[in-house]
Amino acid sequence: MALAKTNAKANAETPAKIPDFSKEQDLASYRDMLLIRRFEEKAGQMYGMGLIGGFCHLYIGQEAVVVGMQMALKKGDQVITGYRDHGHMLACGMDPKGVMAELTGRRGGYSKGKGGSMHMFSVETGFYGGHGIVGAQVPLGTGLAFTNTYRGNKNVCLTYFGDGAANQGQVYEAFNMAELWKLPVVYVIENNRYAMGTSITRASAQVDLSRRGLSFNIQGEQVDGMDVRAVKAAGEKAVTWCREGNGPYILEMMTYRYRGHSMSDPAKYRTREEVEDVRAHHDPIEQVRHRILEKKFTNEDQLKKIDAEVRERVNQASEFATHDPEPDASELWTDVVR
Repeated sequence: MALAKTNAKANAETPAKIPDFSKEQDLASYRDMLLIRRFEEKAGQMYGMGLIGGFCHLYIGQEAVVVGMQMALKKGDQVITGYRDHGHMLACGMDPKGVMAELTGRRGGYSKGKGGSMHMFSVETGFYGGHGIVGAQVPLGTGLAFTNTYRGNKNVCLTYFGDGAANQGQVYEAFNMAELWKLPVVYVIENNRYAMGTSITRASAQVDLSRRGLSFNIQGEQVDGMDVRAVKAAGEKAVTWCREGNGPYILEMMTYRYRGHSMSDPAKYRTREEVEDVRAHHDPIEQVRHRILEKKFTNEDQLKKIDAEVRERVNQASEFATHDPEPDASELWTDVVR
């Protein structure tokens, strides 16, 4: 989606129009979101079996955000996020085998089995890490955007963080620098309503997080983060805004996680009825599935075949991750700054 430079301000203040997807786009987004969903389901099972240690934060329910935003990027753009990061890795094109192997602490993992769920990266695919410290990725993503400006390469950095991290002080220091230096960074706030376990209405004086950048003159908008089409449209507009030298942009993705904050969270702070209502009426994958069948892009049998192929790919990743050897003890001191 191209924006004329002369009308940049006006366009930034107008919500992106949600276009229909083509057959290819609907099927591709369906497959990509399904891969994330099935991968996370398998990761949850493996955690329950004791094959994944430490923390494990699942992305189930939020798949449309990363898949839609990734559709707005070009090669050379960067992605950085917090610790709920498996979906971002898969959307960037990282191999499920390498991701799952890292979750299980194996040699073939993206951080050689030493980073685990919250700390892996792949510069080759433009993924600059999941980060365990709440909000820490925001100044880092802003630094990546500064690198783009310094090099003049027209690349854009997507910096993801959640509604809980939106209250961290370092976020606003980053906002200030990004606007001051007109850095090409899209701040994607994944508002799943509950942060670590507290409703946003109890934790934030201003619950419209798209407005959090107004005191720095940063444009922002709320987006239906459960609709991959809406995400892609808003992402294209924001990325173009940044690529044309207008500075940062904030997208607040209104989304929802079905599982607890982490695998150890029973999520008793919300009702089962609330979760089921979102699943029944707003599920991002079911929306695409319904649209595909309604438009006769393909039939039920073909969608079942896609699901079977995705499940097989995830099963292969699981097999690899459980049979790959653990790192040798000599690896303890490699890749570590002392």
